[in-house]
Amino acid sequence: MRFKTKLLRDSIVFALVAGSTVFASTAAAQQGPKDEDTKTLERIVVTGSNIPRIDTETASPVQVISRQEIERTGKATIAEYLQTLTSDGAGSIPKTFGNGFAGGGAGVSLRGLGAGSTLVLLNGRRMAPFGLADDGQKVFTDLSTIPMEAVDRIEVLKDGASAIYGSDAIAGVVNIILRKDFTGAVAKASYGVSDYGDGNQWKGSLTAGTGTLAKDRYNVFFNLEASKTEEIFVNDRRDREWIGNGDLRPWGYSLTGSTNLGGGITGGGAVGGNSPTGNVRNPATSLYQSLPGCSTFSPVISPADPGGGCLWQVGRFRTLTPNDATINFFARGTYALSDHAELYSEFGYSNKKTKFQTTPSGVSGSWGYPGGPVNASSGPGAVVLGAGHPDNPFGAAARLRYSAWDVGPRRILTDNDFYRFLVGVKGTFGEWDYDVGYLHSETSMTNKRHGFLRYSHVRTALTDPNSPVGYWRIGQNAYLNSRALYDYISPDIQADATSKLDSIDAKVSRSLMDLPGGSLGLSIGGEYRRQSVNLSPQTYTDIGDIIGLGYSSYKGVQEVAAGYIELVAPVTKTIELSAAARVDAYRHGDTSTTPKVGVKWTPAPWIALRATYAEGFRAPNPAESGKGGLAAFSTARDPVRCPGGTPVAGATQADCAVPIAIITSPNPNLKPEESKSYTFGVVLDPTDTTSLTIDAWRIKRTNEINQGDTAAAIAAGNVIRSDNNLPGIPNSGSLLATQVGYINSASTTVRGVDLDVRQRFEMGEYGRLRLDLQWSRTNSFERKDAGVTRQYAGTHGNCDTTNCIGTPKNRINFGASWDIKSFNFGAVVNYIGSFKNVAFEGDACANTFADGTPAPRGCKIPSFYTIDLSGRWKPADNWEIFGSIQNVTDKTAPLDPLTYGAMNFNPMHSSGAIGRYYTIGAKYKFQ
Repeated sequence: MRFKTKLLRDSIVFALVAGSTVFASTAAAQQGPKDEDTKTLERIVVTGSNIPRIDTETASPVQVISRQEIERTGKATIAEYLQTLTSDGAGSIPKTFGNGFAGGGAGVSLRGLGAGSTLVLLNGRRMAPFGLADDGQKVFTDLSTIPMEAVDRIEVLKDGASAIYGSDAIAGVVNIILRKDFTGAVAKASYGVSDYGDGNQWKGSLTAGTGTLAKDRYNVFFNLEASKTEEIFVNDRRDREWIGNGDLRPWGYSLTGSTNLGGGITGGGAVGGNSPTGNVRNPATSLYQSLPGCSTFSPVISPADPGGGCLWQVGRFRTLTPNDATINFFARGTYALSDHAELYSEFGYSNKKTKFQTTPSGVSGSWGYPGGPVNASSGPGAVVLGAGHPDNPFGAAARLRYSAWDVGPRRILTDNDFYRFLVGVKGTFGEWDYDVGYLHSETSMTNKRHGFLRYSHVRTALTDPNSPVGYWRIGQNAYLNSRALYDYISPDIQADATSKLDSIDAKVSRSLMDLPGGSLGLSIGGEYRRQSVNLSPQTYTDIGDIIGLGYSSYKGVQEVAAGYIELVAPVTKTIELSAAARVDAYRHGDTSTTPKVGVKWTPAPWIALRATYAEGFRAPNPAESGKGGLAAFSTARDPVRCPGGTPVAGATQADCAVPIAIITSPNPNLKPEESKSYTFGVVLDPTDTTSLTIDAWRIKRTNEINQGDTAAAIAAGNVIRSDNNLPGIPNSGSLLATQVGYINSASTTVRGVDLDVRQRFEMGEYGRLRLDLQWSRTNSFERKDAGVTRQYAGTHGNCDTTNCIGTPKNRINFGASWDIKSFNFGAVVNYIGSFKNVAFEGDACANTFADGTPAPRGCKIPSFYTIDLSGRWKPADNWEIFGSIQNVTDKTAPLDPLTYGAMNFNPMHSSGAIGRYYTIGAKYKFQ
């Protein structure tokens, strides 16, 4: 793709002027004279406040991340970098979770409170949410749309900011700040590959701009960025211990404890897994047996299945990381209308295509849709081989457990377009600084799926001799099937999603008066925002006719008008007070008033104490209270078959962590979530080269909107079970599904401590060395629901949240950067603490070894760390050569048998599954 810089420049300037001249010129015409002797100090606006200031340390804890800090990690995208933050936690959405409800997107979850409670801003303003809600519920901002090369810095506000940015900034704010101007032209290209020779990534960008406000009265620039990343398959890590090996028996687990080993026959023949040959249940004995031909599909795994099943590796088909292709375009133009007013505009476009692959579909199972649960495993809805089916050895209808290898793996293709347009004017009018803008942002997505099975057609093709496509022959006889049959049982399906955001905002600020410590700052602003979302369900899921595929659909509009005021008062030379209040009024909904207060005391130049109190308010989104519904999956313990974590006679270890369908309906009577957050911290600058901040924080969220507690619903008997009852225990068959509703649970309280240390060494001819360390400790993550209190800090829970990635108490990042002459060397250590392999504190171990002892050893997922190295060399003023090695020690991710977000490893440890990864590239600056 080629661009002519002059033509692009002229086109953008024309668009800016044509789209905004009338409004901006009016603002400029109203500009009054300003005292020429007045000197404007260099002031900036820090995330968390709308009042420009000189001192960047506010009462609120803000982590400022420079472009250099991002580059030294070698991460390819903003999403990958932000998910290494120590403040990120459960509910974070990695790109590797391609078979989730929000596959193709990536989100960050501050404090583990979910991506929907973390407000992501681009240059201080919102973006349209991703078209697919996480877990079918949580609307979030997709980080994949951010052009990495255009990023100037990132500011992470780690306390509540509802009073400034909107009532939904409960867990904090991530403000991604792009470049405001640029002149010249820079081209950049890089190539990355793993130590295994896969995961190839090609990336290129071009940034060009012209004009300076001081001389030309305008600046216009653009950034074009494109990347292509090839997938990595789990099977390509089969020699990386348990990462690519579904058979965990070599590490002490049982066959049933190897959840990624398919096809087994367990429970004395009472339970059959999905097999590539087909496991069928003898109608006379009710016991499963395998059809012949296993060697055709799967090498015999040693030891073989004692139950006679055809064992196969699930990872043979699964994608470890998806194939994706991304194009990001960002342009910004600024035009000086006068000495005191400037017109600005931004345009962003992103297209991302993602391909993800997972295992072939089974023909049985359970799932749900708005009409209720579907049970294809037992009862009248069970999938069976018909009595006359030529592969049926019994001559009577027989239940079937079959993995449709002949259909092929299930493939998920997401094509997402993102647009963002902003136009505004800012400047000074008398003593007032003002900023007025209009924003339009939208996403348009298509999610296509191949290889999924249509339930009604599968039953027809397996039982009806008069089927329009004949019998579906299975296993070793599948070669007899026609293309028409596969089109009949496995049609292509898709869902379409759109989201739109329109907002108009205006804010003014000024100094009201001089106080002993400085100027009393005031900011007043208002905003009108309209956001709409619309997700159509996957084809046929609205009638429950796609085997094993959950249902998700929603539609709705939110309109809110808001007004806010903020004051910053340096009442003395050592004490600064701040206060803000915001009113959000939702159309046809609730009105909230959210205050925030802060204090900063600086008794000496090298020390400051700070504290904040803030309130938050999140109205139910359309996915929770509008039209639609959700049928998802989670992991739960069966209290009947595995009481206290120990299987009873006739049950297996699989009953202690069983995948279960959860059907959830919107609730129009939901109340808004409310929150209260507190921080208290110390800022130390003992020398000019040393800084240290430590902040304690606490967030309490009440009326929390989430699915009803799965364990409580199961304990209450609100479940669907199979009919393989345990001897002498009625209604004790394997768990299949449960039904819950969205509810306002009692509360979630999270508290912890953040530490940030930075040290710089000036070493003369040996250059400059910078060290930094961030440590976040989550002391408590307590959820109260239906009178039950559960502690998740330091455990694998909450598994009702995306990926079941757990809540480790400690996350630490240590970074070093050394500049010497024309070289820069960087290193980053990412550490994630260990956590107990229990669903919540005090619960029994979620997994056991074959001998019944807790697994992994000590019932603990071990801690994990990686070391990333990077280097840059400038052989000439206009050239830069760079490279990086991620996970330089090639450390393997710990075995995690519980999480459902990845195969045998935790998604937080994904770099330990990929292995060592190299990137090399070059940057050229045109003279």
